[in-house]
Amino acid sequence: MNNILSVLDNYTFDNADDIAKKLAADFRARRIEKNMTREQVAEKSGVAVSNIIRFEQKGLISLKNLIGIAMAMEYTAEVKNIFDQPKFSTMEELSQIRKNSGKKKAHRL
Repeated sequence: MNNILSVLDNYTFDNADDIAKKLAADFRARRIEKNMTREQVAEKSGVAVSNIIRFEQKGLISLKNLIGIAMAMEYTAEVKNIFDQPKFSTMEELSQIRKNSGKKKAHRL
């Protein structure tokens, strides 16, 4: 039964809260691996310790502060490049992406 549940876990849909909590847990793990205290990250990033604590405990942080702590932890490229490549699932989506490449704004369908 446990094997079935673990397989099903891989098929659950993520929501914003789940993703935020995973980001926070991953951040905390990387911070500890680098042997950095919250205070050291705060000093290096300019983000208040209270904001780092809130992020680690609740997954809540502003985009600006997330970028700041990512840079302090040497994850600048990963954050900077989050939307650098188009994503598509079908050839139709790829065709639409190519058609719209270079446009300055989207139009309603």
